[in-house]
Amino acid sequence: MNASNKDLIHAVPTNIITGFLGVGKTSAILHLLQSKPGDERWAILVNEFGEIGVDGSLIAGQSTEESGVFIREVPGGCMCCVAGVPMQVALNQLLSRARPERLLIEPTGLGHPTEVLRVLSDEYYQDVLSIQKIITLVDARQLSDLRYTEHETFNQQIAIADVIVGNKRDLYRQADYRKLEQYVHQHGLAQVSILTTQQGAIDIAYLAGASGAIASAPDAHQHHDDHTHDHDHDHASVLDDIPIPADGYVQAINRGEGFASVGWRFAPDQVFCREKLFAVLISLDAERVKGVFITDQGKFGYNIAGVSITETELTECDESRIEIISTQLSDEWGRQLLECVL
Repeated sequence: MNASNKDLIHAVPTNIITGFLGVGKTSAILHLLQSKPGDERWAILVNEFGEIGVDGSLIAGQSTEESGVFIREVPGGCMCCVAGVPMQVALNQLLSRARPERLLIEPTGLGHPTEVLRVLSDEYYQDVLSIQKIITLVDARQLSDLRYTEHETFNQQIAIADVIVGNKRDLYRQADYRKLEQYVHQHGLAQVSILTTQQGAIDIAYLAGASGAIASAPDAHQHHDDHTHDHDHDHASVLDDIPIPADGYVQAINRGEGFASVGWRFAPDQVFCREKLFAVLISLDAERVKGVFITDQGKFGYNIAGVSITETELTECDESRIEIISTQLSDEWGRQLLECVL
C-alpha cells in the first residue's frame, strides 16, 4: 500500500476469528457474511496451515466481490512467521483493493494468534485498523482431550478472546457446558463473554466494540526471538498460482505444530465423479479435510471434521483443490483422489 492509500484508509473495524482445527471458523465467517449490510464492503484475510489454500475458494464460491466481499489467502501456515511479512504484504494488497468497511482475519487453526495480534498492533497499522472483538470458536468436547488443552496454540486462542463461542452445541452433554465455563474462566480474559451456538451461527453484533486483548498483547516492536514455532515446507515457494503441469495436478506438503498437511491442485479440465469423490472423502482418516471440486454434477465445497461432513454447492470454482491435515499422511490419498477423475 503506498502512502496515499494508507492515508485514505482509516480505522477499519477489524476482527480476528480464531479457533483450533475443525471448530467451524469458515462456517462462522460465511454466517456473518449473510448478515453483512448490503452496501458495505468487507475484506477477509484467510490463513491456512496447508500450502494450497481452500478456505478462500470455499468463501468465494458463496460470496463475490460484486456482493462486496473481497478475499485474500496466505497459505502455508506462515502468516505470522518471518516477522509477519507474508501477512503484511497480503493485508496491504487486500486493503488497497477492497477499501473495506470491515476486515475479518481468520488465522490457521495451528497458527499463533498472539503473533497475528502483534502485527496488527504495530505502529504502522494503528491509524489504518481499529482492532475490535476477537472471537474464538471452541468445541467444548475437546476440553477432555489433552491434545488440545496441552497445545500452546489452543490456549493462546482462548487467552486473547473477547468472545468465546462454544460451537457444535447440539453435540454437547451437560458436562461439556460446565467444562467450557470453567476452562475459559481459568485461561481467558477477565471480561470474556461466553456463548454457545451450532453451525457457526454468530450474531453480527458480537463483532462490535474494542478488544480487551490489546492491552495484554506482546510489544509490537519486540523482536520475535520467542517465536519458536516453525514449518517444514517441501518446496521453495507458495504453489497457489504456478501453472499446473501436464500430469494434471500439483501436490504440496507442510509440517509443523505436531501436524502435517498434504494438498493438491487439479487442472480445471479434471472433472470428478461426485459419488466416488464423496465416498473417498468420508473414508479419509484425518484430523481435517477441506476441498472444492468440479464434478459431473456441478461445483461443490467439502468441509470435514471428524465424522462430520458438509457438502455445499458453489456458484464459482475455477479448479479443484483439497487440503488434508493429519498427524500421519498416507500415500494412498492421492491415488484414491485421482481414481475419482472421469
